[in-house]
Amino acid sequence: MTLIAIEEHWMLPELASALAGRDESLAFNELGDHRERLADLSAGRIAAMDAQGIDVSVLALTPPGTQALDPDSAVRLSRAANDLAASAVAAHPSRLRAMAALPMSAPGEVAAELERAAGLGHVGAMVYGRSGDRFLDDPAYDDFLAAAARLRQPVFLHPQLPSPAVRDASYRGFGPQTDLALATFGWGWHLDAATAALRLILRGNFDRHPGLQVVLGHWGEMLLFWLDRADSLARVAGLPRRVSDYIRANFHITASGMLSPALLRHALTVTTPDRLLFSTDYPFQQPTREDIAAFLSEFPSPEDGQRFAAGNAAGLYGIDLGDTPRKSMIR
Repeated sequence: MTLIAIEEHWMLPELASALAGRDESLAFNELGDHRERLADLSAGRIAAMDAQGIDVSVLALTPPGTQALDPDSAVRLSRAANDLAASAVAAHPSRLRAMAALPMSAPGEVAAELERAAGLGHVGAMVYGRSGDRFLDDPAYDDFLAAAARLRQPVFLHPQLPSPAVRDASYRGFGPQTDLALATFGWGWHLDAATAALRLILRGNFDRHPGLQVVLGHWGEMLLFWLDRADSLARVAGLPRRVSDYIRANFHITASGMLSPALLRHALTVTTPDRLLFSTDYPFQQPTREDIAAFLSEFPSPEDGQRFAAGNAAGLYGIDLGDTPRKSMIR
């Protein structure tokens, strides 16, 4: 069974230096051997993929990308990251693809960089729900969202550290380490991303750009569990469809290494098998080949398991399965 992992992180060393002191979640990049794994776009990464049975990895800059930088730095380092990722893909064309990094703090430059990166062969983009005080649904980004729809470039909406004001209001009072954990992987990251996704829907972006496709990690960043209530927003906001209808038509959901049968079963009650995607959130999650094979056996049918493992990602990101090495031997 072919296996495509779509949320596999890396880091540009120059970007890491530019971000120093700007985002506490960067500390997670320093745990264990994460720094070395994030920097490796060649032999070490391919060896890790082989060990897990992954045929193709879609590279994406690790949080917070370039969004925390001033506009000029964001433009420069987004271009540098996209050029380097394109070189890595060119060196391993059967094993790697890449998502673009975009200078979201320079809204007027985002669509152009997305188009340039697509020309380099990038298959989508990874962004975050907010740049400074500007949300992703801000009209300043409408040209970007229109370009993503036109170019058929899926937008991965990744979690990020909540704003300082939100952290002060909700995520402090327990000590530095617990505060950070609560604001990130323990809760805050996921609520922040789910809110950004809801804001995109409520702003009417998918009515203006019906071809726009967004990917949410971590089994939908909690949003899939609250669709009954979120559907009530549609009437208040004057939307022509329910929130859950937009989720089924314009959103894809990936596992981010959380290979939980319970989460899979719930996802299949609110969306369809053709909307689910495999990822490991490398290097932060590193499921084994055996873990992955056991999880794939939880799907209702082998066909659904193959869609999740590779077919859905191949269709969404335009990856030709005939070009993959097919060495995973996942059964």
